[in-house]
This record gives sequence, structure tokens and C-alpha cells, in this order.
Amino acid sequence: MPYSVTVDCDNGNEYDGRIGVRISSIFVIGLGSMLGALLPIAAARTKRMRVPPLAFFITKYFGSGVIIATAFIHLLSPANKALNSPCNTGLITNYDWASGIALMTIFLMFFIELMASRFDIFGTHAHDLEAADPAKDVVKPARSSDGKASVHKEFTKTHSHSNRTLGSSQYSDNTNRELDIIPINAGPSRASSPVPTEPLRTRSSIPGRVDDLSYPPGGEDHLGHQREHMVDDDHFAAQMTGIFILEFGVVFHSVFIGLTLAVTGDEFNVLYIVLAFHQTFEGLGLGSRLATAEWPKKKWWMPWALGIAYGLTTPLAIAVGLAIRETFTPNSQKTRIVNGSFDAISAGILIYTGLVELMAHEFMFNPEMRKSSIKMMLLAFFCMCVGAGLMALLGKWA
Repeated sequence: MPYSVTVDCDNGNEYDGRIGVRISSIFVIGLGSMLGALLPIAAARTKRMRVPPLAFFITKYFGSGVIIATAFIHLLSPANKALNSPCNTGLITNYDWASGIALMTIFLMFFIELMASRFDIFGTHAHDLEAADPAKDVVKPARSSDGKASVHKEFTKTHSHSNRTLGSSQYSDNTNRELDIIPINAGPSRASSPVPTEPLRTRSSIPGRVDDLSYPPGGEDHLGHQREHMVDDDHFAAQMTGIFILEFGVVFHSVFIGLTLAVTGDEFNVLYIVLAFHQTFEGLGLGSRLATAEWPKKKWWMPWALGIAYGLTTPLAIAVGLAIRETFTPNSQKTRIVNGSFDAISAGILIYTGLVELMAHEFMFNPEMRKSSIKMMLLAFFCMCVGAGLMALLGKWA
């Protein structure tokens, strides 16, 4: 027996009063957003706040999971719902524009980062960078009790510096010299045992070895000092590009969240509570990135400014939404298309940032993480999964 489905395409808004509670959301969500974004920065860069490195480590990777889940659950899914609404008419119905816009954004983000790195948009890697990442203290490799690893590290550093001044013949002689290699993770029981020796090679055909320059996670050789500077330059440009891209994505997302909350109807109470957690968790994800970035000392204020900008975005958007509550129509086709398009753009930004900058760089290309124990790596992965899981759970209501 045939049946029909009635689709309600009301173009108005669902505002139903309760102005006092709605005004309170400006301050509650604003406070949560500000704390989420600024606490990691304060913890990493303020000496008065003695936060254990493990707490910062957990927050950092928890925030990474939040960003990734936000991209898929809180941005791409609503974009699909808005742009594929049965109430839409015209050309918008002829294609899955949400996925298409997100895909185009991912390629655009990669192109922007590629150009920023190639043409040195952010300048060379300055020597006055201010780095503050307490999480690194947790993932540092274990050292032997007698400090031999430190001695070896210092010797290797001196050796790499001296090679820059040698001629070609001297360099050739030094490459054939055998050096004592002390395992970085050697325990106390190995300290008294004979230290194995092996030639220090500049190339290796075994993928994943420390001295294999053809594989990105490797790359230690006699020209390590010069190569380190080149890698630092590229990493600095990529890091700055990724941070500003991430800020752009979460800010635009926060604008539409605030506008929607201001005029929503029966679902306001649930949406209010969920968005308070949502914005706090998302702030932690952004704040942990801002805190661990290497900023020039002259730009010490930049992470604070970006954190404050995020914290103010949603409260200001709620205030604007309340000011235009009688005329704003979130259910109209025009608003759906605009909202869905920006959600898809933000989704593409956060998908690229989350998968490339946060997951790949932090786990695959992070020297500290590669040299850490399997226990610490699994802990970081678990924290990321918890962040993504909690954020995905919030997607049930918002």
C-alpha cells in the first residue's frame, strides 16, 4: 500500500522567548570556550601554573581527537543535512555538494600549505623561537643511569658541526670511521656491558632505519645539522599555516553555532548544555595546538590573541542572533545553503588539519613520539580516541 511522507518546510525560526536563559548562554558558553582555549596556553607558558607534564600530554592528544570528531560529526554531517534537505529546490539538489565542497577544501588547504612552505611565506625558522610543550617531557626516551646517552648526543652534535668545515677528502675519511653507538633506551643493566660498534652510514636501503634518508621518519647522517635546519624551516611554515587554518575552521563553525542557539525552540535546553561542553572541548583542541607551537618571542601575544578570538566568537554570535531573533530565519533555503556550505568548508579544513597535522605529524613524524616507548604511544592514541569518542557522543544531541 503506497504511503506519503509530509515534509515540514517552515522558513521561520523557532524562537519561543526565555530571553533570560538565552542571555545566560552568552556568558556560560563564553566562559567555557575561553577556559578551554586559554588554559593550555597558560599551563604551558606561565611558570606559576605547575601543571604535571602528563596532564598536558593527555589534554594535547585528547584535543586532537576532539578536532577530528568535530570535522566528521559536527560539521560534515550537518552540512549534508542542510545541503541535501528535501526542502531545497534548484541546482543545489543535483549533486552532493557537502562532500564536494569538503573535498575541494582539503585540496585547497594542501595547496596553501604547499605554497607557504615552498615560498617561505612565514619567514625562515628564526633562532628566537619560544617553544613550550610540557608533553615532550613525558615522551622523552629513557636514558641510561650513567648519562652515556647524553654524552653520545653531545658527541654526535659536535661531530656534525665539525663536518661542515672539513674538505671532501676529510669527509670521506670520517664517513668510514667507526663510532661507538649507545642505545638511547639502554637500561641500567646494559650500562656495564660492552658497547657494540658499527659504521655510521649516510644511507641505508632498509626502510624505517634511523639513517635512512629516503624514508621521512629517518634522516640522521653526517649532514644532520644542515638538514635539521632545512627541516625546521619547512616545519615552521607548515606549523604556522596549520594553526591559522585550524583557527579559521573553528571560528566559522562557532559563528553558526551561536546564531542557531539564539533562535532555537524546544531543543534549546539540551542544545545549551551540549554546546557548553562542545565549545569547551573544541577550545581544548585549539588551545593545545596554540600552546605547543613555536612562536617567535616578538609574537608571544599571538597564541593568547587567537585563543581569546575563539573564546569570544560564539558569545558574540549568540548576542547577534538574539538581536535579530525576529528576522533571522535559520530554516530558509538561503540560510541552509550558506550554513551548509560553511560547515562543509570548515569540515574540509578540520579533516585535513586533523588527519595530516595532528595524527600523521604527531605520531608518524614526531621524533619524540617515534623514540618513545610503545606504552606512551598507545596512551597518546587512547587519549585521542577518548576525545573523538566523547565529541562523537555529543553529536547525538547537537
